[in-house]
Amino acid sequence: MITKHLFLRLSTPALALAALAACAPDLAAERAAPSSPPAASSAPPGRISLIADDLDAPWSIAFHGGTALVSERDTARIVEIGGGGVTREVGVIDAVAPRGEGGLLGIAVREGFLYAYYTASGENRIERFELTGRPGGLGLGRSTTVLAGLPAASYHNGGRIAFGPDGMLYATVGDAGDRDTAQDLGALSGKILRMTPEGKAPQDNPFAGSLVYSYGHRNPQGIAWDTGGAMYASEFGQDTWDELNVIKPGANYGWPQAEGIANRDGFTDPVQQWRPAEASPSGMAITKGSIHIANLRGRLLRQVPLDRLSTSTEHLVREYGRLRDAVVAPDGSLWVLTNNTDGRGDPAPGDDRILRFAVDG
Repeated sequence: MITKHLFLRLSTPALALAALAACAPDLAAERAAPSSPPAASSAPPGRISLIADDLDAPWSIAFHGGTALVSERDTARIVEIGGGGVTREVGVIDAVAPRGEGGLLGIAVREGFLYAYYTASGENRIERFELTGRPGGLGLGRSTTVLAGLPAASYHNGGRIAFGPDGMLYATVGDAGDRDTAQDLGALSGKILRMTPEGKAPQDNPFAGSLVYSYGHRNPQGIAWDTGGAMYASEFGQDTWDELNVIKPGANYGWPQAEGIANRDGFTDPVQQWRPAEASPSGMAITKGSIHIANLRGRLLRQVPLDRLSTSTEHLVREYGRLRDAVVAPDGSLWVLTNNTDGRGDPAPGDDRILRFAVDG
């Protein structure tokens, strides 16, 4: 449990964190990039507070009722966040085989089941676990395979899963280092997938009998929907542009033939793009009229208004290091997950953390 005194001490600009990398193929360039000086807080007093700390390479947050669950990439643990920031282990997914950017990645909760996207031996897969017990004593029960055989590598695994407003399960799958497969509709890599909760292809998917919902992606790691049902995704670029895309069924987002706004026939361009050193966008959430994107190399939370998708505002700039996920909590606030213990950050005492950010609007 963390005292108020300790949180205030760790959040001073003097201990702002430096991020070093976001994608393995670009690792040397990222490590060579000079770090920026710490910035003063961009969040007004009272808008940021600590929920929990001492997490180990956390990757995703999901809520089971009012209780938060967190996945840890390398330990393969599911962690329950209790009152006062107390954490306890819900269970360990034994089949996880962490390597590089792979491991226990995205999680989602639906009707008493925990869905987990993880790297196993030679593949990525999605599995469903029964959640047993009550808050403060939750456990992982029997498991069922939802989808197996997804391409895996030490980088570009995608890994975000979420249930859409249509009740279908969506999953982001990276190109796993085989870039040309992103354009191959017969491959599941470099895609955003849409499936039933049991892993079947819905009849109204854009390609008959296929899980593929959109293609031409390099390494998408964030998905979210607005109140009208429009879907958005964040995506890591190679060396030139990271992207924010509006996802349309059956659309081709260009990779590897196009990166960023290309204005080329047959490809759907992003609505906003950023240099990788300023972004490396991962998890995202939509609330109060804006998209909120957690950025790794950029070390910031980017807010994009839904009515002005080409603009953005930066929050928490270089204050807490690498940011991996952003989710809307039951109280309407935004919970932001730091990611400084994943081997590419510069962890401070107490890392990694969950921060509560009070959203205006």
